[in-house]
Amino acid sequence: MTRFASTTSNLRSSEIRDLMSLATKPGIISFAGGMPGNDLFPIKEIDEIYNNLSLTEKQLAMQYGPTNGLPTLMESLSAYLKKKGLPVEKNRILITTGSLQAINILAKAFIDPGDSILVENPSFIGALSAFKSYQADIIPVTLNSDGISLTALEKAINKAPALPKFLYITPCFHNPAGYLYSTSLKHELIQLMAGKNIPIIEDDAYSDLFFHPEDSERLTPIKAINPEGIDVCYTGSFSKIIGPGLRLGWMLVPPHIYEKCELIKQSFDACSPSFTQVLADKFLRSGAIYTYLDTVRKAYKTRAEAMFSALEQHLPAYVKWEKPRGGFYIWLQLPEGADATEILKKAIDKGAVFVTGKTFDPEGKKNNCLRVSYCNTSPEMIMKGIPEIAGAIREICG
Repeated sequence: MTRFASTTSNLRSSEIRDLMSLATKPGIISFAGGMPGNDLFPIKEIDEIYNNLSLTEKQLAMQYGPTNGLPTLMESLSAYLKKKGLPVEKNRILITTGSLQAINILAKAFIDPGDSILVENPSFIGALSAFKSYQADIIPVTLNSDGISLTALEKAINKAPALPKFLYITPCFHNPAGYLYSTSLKHELIQLMAGKNIPIIEDDAYSDLFFHPEDSERLTPIKAINPEGIDVCYTGSFSKIIGPGLRLGWMLVPPHIYEKCELIKQSFDACSPSFTQVLADKFLRSGAIYTYLDTVRKAYKTRAEAMFSALEQHLPAYVKWEKPRGGFYIWLQLPEGADATEILKKAIDKGAVFVTGKTFDPEGKKNNCLRVSYCNTSPEMIMKGIPEIAGAIREICG
């Protein structure tokens, strides 16, 4: 009998990944994946960048690179992050193969089997899977519309059998809930965590995809506040702001944490793709990133507003939800005891898919919620598919 490592016993297939096969079937309208719209990728700009590369640059792009990232991309990304107010000078950047690798590296750096960690509930399935793979004891903390519950967080810290190794949060346009932390809650969180020797992993893949410029203060990362007495490990990605096919992310972390993470990165894949690093660097340096972001923000806002309209028109009054102010997702909360899996079965029969709530529950139990994403679906398909999901909800919940 094949003998697998004990760490593999905690691995489970992501329901999102399983649903992706359905999304490709003819006639299925998918609200499942958190993917940028295929029609929105900056193909023309990337073509122009590649066609204007010198022979030397193309040769560099085909070669292995330094573990921490190509120096040119490190420089342009530093400038980009500095413009967002992040404390680049006091920290180190590590280029990773997607932001999930950054989270995975940090998990490996901090977690020994059985260690307690703190996460929001609900939480990003990719991060949960990474934490489970290192056999963490995951402590879920209630998430409210303005951010993590500080009362529940303090109680969780005090009740933990040992000091938790870190707190993992997604303050900007949360996946799956779509929430944006309030400025006041961020400062209260900093006060609560200061001096506790519990690092914060701040996952930020969506803050550039805001709908309302007046939210600029709320969009300030905790890392940019640069709190004293807390190690904040900030992760980001090019997946949502250029394209996930680049497979490029990053972490911005204190030097003493960076040293461990670079060694771990070496053991994972030695270096991230040089080819896409060259493209990302040129995209940043040319300023195309800012023009492109202006375009996709408008497109995602249009899609989000189409979904707002469809939900308001078709959902039963007992379904609770809030309009996100950016990002990709809306979180629908059903009455207690409702089973989103049964609703999903009905919805698939009607030609639409979404992701059930238990996928994002650290304990894999609470299933009276569901995530719908508008990012990869046209307004016309949104107006066609949401009534089918609403119909499925009525059939199951009444």
